[in-house]
Amino acid sequence: MATEKGDLNEAEKSRGHVDGTDVIHDEALISEAKAATDAEQKLTLLQALKLYPKAIFWSMLLSSTLIMEGYDLALLGSLYASTEFNKKFGTFNPANGKWAVSAAWQSGLSNGARAGEIFGLILAGWVSDRYGYKRTTIVFLIMMILFVFILFFAPNVQVLVVGEILCGIPWGAFQSVTPAYASEVAPTVLRPYLTTFINMCWVIGQFFAAAVNKGSVGRTDEWAYKIPFGVQWVWPVPILVGLLFAPESPWWHVRHGNREAAKASLLRLTSRNDPNFNADETIAMIEHTNELEKRMKEGLTYRDCFKGVDLRRTEIVVGIWLVQTLGGQNLMGYFAYFLTQAGMDPSNSFSLSMGQYALGMVGTAGSWFLMSRVGRRTIHFGGLCCQLCILIIVGSLAFPGTNGSIWAIGAMLIVFTFVYDFTVGPVTYSLISELSSTRLKAKTIVLARAAYNASNIFVNVMTNYQLSSTAWNWGAKTAYFWAGTCLLSSIWVFFRLPEPKGRTYAELDMLFERGVPARDFAKTEIDPFSHGLGHGVKRASTEGKLEKELE
Repeated sequence: MATEKGDLNEAEKSRGHVDGTDVIHDEALISEAKAATDAEQKLTLLQALKLYPKAIFWSMLLSSTLIMEGYDLALLGSLYASTEFNKKFGTFNPANGKWAVSAAWQSGLSNGARAGEIFGLILAGWVSDRYGYKRTTIVFLIMMILFVFILFFAPNVQVLVVGEILCGIPWGAFQSVTPAYASEVAPTVLRPYLTTFINMCWVIGQFFAAAVNKGSVGRTDEWAYKIPFGVQWVWPVPILVGLLFAPESPWWHVRHGNREAAKASLLRLTSRNDPNFNADETIAMIEHTNELEKRMKEGLTYRDCFKGVDLRRTEIVVGIWLVQTLGGQNLMGYFAYFLTQAGMDPSNSFSLSMGQYALGMVGTAGSWFLMSRVGRRTIHFGGLCCQLCILIIVGSLAFPGTNGSIWAIGAMLIVFTFVYDFTVGPVTYSLISELSSTRLKAKTIVLARAAYNASNIFVNVMTNYQLSSTAWNWGAKTAYFWAGTCLLSSIWVFFRLPEPKGRTYAELDMLFERGVPARDFAKTEIDPFSHGLGHGVKRASTEGKLEKELE
């Protein structure tokens, strides 16, 4: 990491803070950066769609790599309800006369993928900073194609676990690269849409997992589980071919001191001959933001994520991801298994799963309209409160034990999925991309997602034992436990999560630098183009008046 820091800093210094310019004090460059910032903040959604259609396409293509992860993680939960899968990889339980994969091996399979993802995340954080998002994604796509062979030909559960661990490595890399790329190739008005599209890709993968399982669950041979595993070869090849022609992020080029390459990438991301767009001004804005963050901190290593201002930013981004595991969302991935254990026919449970994830896609699309009108903080906190209420209802429905209550549980989990994919799920990707600094974005996301995966190991073990008929067998009462963790998550969000809606990266940098409280972000005025970091920040009172200038 020390070498990495030295390489990047040397690249910047050798060009004199980007082509010999002292960005912070160069009046001409500041004027251009301010003009680009003003133009970007005035950009409407329709204008952005016309100006950045190529950026939208490339971002969506890169984000589609996460369809594979959403597919596999939902696939495992669904396969536990497959008779043939349980016969191949499970053991016979004389008590109920059924084949089942034990809770221990279920945890091994789920946690194997999570462990691989943590390694992939850490590796991708270093590789993407050094070689760029494009080349990093291409390499890990090739690895993905190779590792699926292990899942497809696994002769026993032990080899299947090895396959999950290895497949987790590229999945972890995709988790790191996609939100960073999406947030850097698009202007402020498009950022929430492109970053939340990542959640849509997850849901699409989950929907396909339920659909493939429903189509193969009736088979009485090995293809009942081999077909679902083999479908994973469908995604990487076309994505790989497309990415060969994708442009790199202009922000990445600026961080490496290559202004001309940054401008070339920006031109490839935008429409030609737009009279209202000036590429040089936009590059000046990127340079100014990059230099502003360098003045706040020189480092580019993982250690720097825990120093000074970035300690708070890292805590918030990590906390947002941990809320993803502690808000009860894990029950969605075990939907078919959950209902099968509750007594529902496997075919019906897969049908409900498809309805659940289809509604999730509708919810994610709906969140795009919501985010254009409501702040990210409000959406996230409101979604968690709704999830808390639903979890309490699901837990209460466990007591009657009738067919009607089982279907009611299924209906409430579908509602839960819609609420999650309408609020907490998609807005998380927007928040983590906006609240991390641009120079440490990849590494901050890596740390946050690694914490998410590590916490998921605990969550998966707990959920497997809570639901497994060979372990605690809590059934729907499991929802009570996650209602408690959801409540704690809601309290943290209320006090710690700031509002980034409508802010440029330079504005967010200054808000964090001046220590503005989370609940005051939305009502604080700032000027990121003042010459000193201690100037240009004004906090508004609740009545809308300026209280004081922070000095």
